[in-house]
Amino acid sequence: MTSAPRPGVLLDVDGTLLDTNYLQVLAWWRAFRDTGHPEVSMADCHRAIGIASAELVTHLLGNDADDVDEVMEAKERRYEPLRELVTAFPQVDELLAACRERGLAAVLATSGQQSDLEWMTPAIGGEDVVDGATTSADVESAKPAPDLLQTAVAHHGLDPERTVAVGDTIWDVRAARDAGLPCVALTCGGISRAELVEAGADEVYDDPADLLAHLDDSLVGKAARG
Repeated sequence: MTSAPRPGVLLDVDGTLLDTNYLQVLAWWRAFRDTGHPEVSMADCHRAIGIASAELVTHLLGNDADDVDEVMEAKERRYEPLRELVTAFPQVDELLAACRERGLAAVLATSGQQSDLEWMTPAIGGEDVVDGATTSADVESAKPAPDLLQTAVAHHGLDPERTVAVGDTIWDVRAARDAGLPCVALTCGGISRAELVEAGADEVYDDPADLLAHLDDSLVGKAARG
């Protein structure tokens, strides 16, 4: 017997649950310089965080870039030693627990690689705090394409009418919009409230703790109540 679809919350990881965006920026900036692209600034990198790696490179260098793999490999080398600095935002574990207590499936939806879950999940609080994950390995096109979120809904048996996406970049917002899902955005990744609203965010909070404080009044709480 097939179980009924569950209400859920799809959570971006970098910049949403983990305070990693500026570490990512530093690693990408170094990688572009390592591979002969000093014209790419830190600001450019920050604006592109949230796009899947290969697409991020072509977004900044152009679709005719012939060293996409080289830049990506350089970024992985540069990011590896920075991982020891990764921390979760305050009250992330409490937010995830509160979502699950309200009957929501908490699913990670990240443009990162499957292997990234090996360090992301412990940093968030361990496998026990989430119901599953969908990564770029599960789709042909990751964010800002809607495929990642649509696949997460399908693979985890979620009700699209009662599922909310939570992210921190305009790319997260655009992916949610194109997937037909409401989006709660957080400014803790460094993108302004005005930009997130302009991109189509339905609600904006400061960080996971702020969302937790207003959870029952938020779209996430409304999804839980049906």
